[in-house]
Amino acid sequence: MLEKEILEQLKTVFSSLDRSLTLRLSASNHPQQKELQEMLKAVASTSDKILLEEGVQPTELLTYPHFEIWVEKKFSGISFRGIPGGHEFSSLILALLYCDGKGKQPDEGVKSRIRSLRGPIRLHTFVSLSCENCPDVVQALNLMASLHPDFEHQMVDGSMAQEDVQRLGVQGVPAVFAEDQLIHSGKLQLLDLLGNLEAFFGKDNSARSEKPVELGLYDVVVVGGGPAGASAAIYTARKGLSTAIVAERFGGQLQETLGIENMISVPYTEGVKLSAQLSEHVLSYPIQILEHRRVNQITPGEEGRPHLLELESGETLQAHKLIVATGAKWRELGVPGEREHIGSGVAFCAHCDGPFFKDKKVAVVGGGNSGVEAAIDLAGLATHVTLLEFGEQLKADGVLIEKLKALNNATIITQAKTTQVLGDGKKVVGLEYEDRSQETKDKPGPVHSLDVDGVFVQIGLLPNTQFVKGLLELTPYGEIIVDSGGRTSVPGIYAAGDVTTIPFKQIVMAMGDGAKAALTAFEDRMRQAG
Repeated sequence: MLEKEILEQLKTVFSSLDRSLTLRLSASNHPQQKELQEMLKAVASTSDKILLEEGVQPTELLTYPHFEIWVEKKFSGISFRGIPGGHEFSSLILALLYCDGKGKQPDEGVKSRIRSLRGPIRLHTFVSLSCENCPDVVQALNLMASLHPDFEHQMVDGSMAQEDVQRLGVQGVPAVFAEDQLIHSGKLQLLDLLGNLEAFFGKDNSARSEKPVELGLYDVVVVGGGPAGASAAIYTARKGLSTAIVAERFGGQLQETLGIENMISVPYTEGVKLSAQLSEHVLSYPIQILEHRRVNQITPGEEGRPHLLELESGETLQAHKLIVATGAKWRELGVPGEREHIGSGVAFCAHCDGPFFKDKKVAVVGGGNSGVEAAIDLAGLATHVTLLEFGEQLKADGVLIEKLKALNNATIITQAKTTQVLGDGKKVVGLEYEDRSQETKDKPGPVHSLDVDGVFVQIGLLPNTQFVKGLLELTPYGEIIVDSGGRTSVPGIYAAGDVTTIPFKQIVMAMGDGAKAALTAFEDRMRQAG
């Protein structure tokens, strides 16, 4: 039964519903059927616009709990196999809002792309209720289903579909399937999911204009919606400059950050909460937010002309000043077998995918804090954990290293260069690494193999600078080189945050860096205007 406080909150959330929504609960002999029944009954009690229809008879009696969301006597395309508790409870609530055209909706440009997907589209996503990344994928696909006329999506709790998990070889969540074909596994945002679906199902552009959509001219365009980008946009807007943010996802890496204890004056917060607060702060100013978009190319302005930004969506916009604040993403190994086995043994989140490797052997690649912390977490589930570090010693904090060394089912191998992930055609079965301690000028060290069922990659971040390569001066590591004011090698283009050469990649540093770049851009703009 849902707590009274949650029910009161839901009454407020659903108070603006306009359409009649029905939760159609299928008959099932599963022992947890009553648990789902009580959950849906409680949700329905919070609004007279939400009805619960029980005992819907499927073709045959189901062995698992299942329900669908209908909108005014028509199937919405959204269904749940299992009980959407834990992190997935929010997916249920948002699904109801989406079906009524409420919740956080994309703008018309993104909606047009979604509706242009070539149907029919039938997807099901395997999740773990403890997975913190799964709701992002489930909610994005549910949103698409609510907008597209021939799109169905079902959330599947993997713990209640073990036969399918084994048959399909699911070893990581979220895992999105079309019939029995894996489309994607792992965390992914709406923009990339949409791109994957366009590639897989195709696009019907008959209803869309062939001409690029022009989104306007701004004094400042900020590319990136993380702490640096939000800070930059707020500062330029406060200076009276017309400002737009182009972002793949507002919040950036914050959306994947759990506890934050080093924000000065804020003893503790969490990434999702801080991201929401940043969004609220940005929206308090006349800032145009263009989310779920990626910049494809920048043509710098010459002789006072504005810069031109071409987006992957086919849209364009112009800016007198441009601030790049695109942050960084998790770095991949780039070895044979890695990408082929993402979702079937290769993973990047020990918390999300660790339960799939209970009583199995795993390897963690990377000896920094994230790698050592992942190894410690996995040691509580796996029979054995092997940590491989490229350098001569681990880079993690001493207290973490000592904790890992104290575990009797963990092994540390230094000077190990991962060379290949091994698989049997369905899943990971091993890993090969070169022993760098025995390499010479003439030949590399010997190659050893480990028999493991999973490989967790934890080797740091990669700056998101693909779209400015060849335009801006970068370091060998791909960081944008900036001066003390955030200016880049191209006049009128600035950069801030983790994407630049600032030495410490911290939230508070990124915020300050964004403000600095914004003030520099403002001063340069005023000098030009004068």
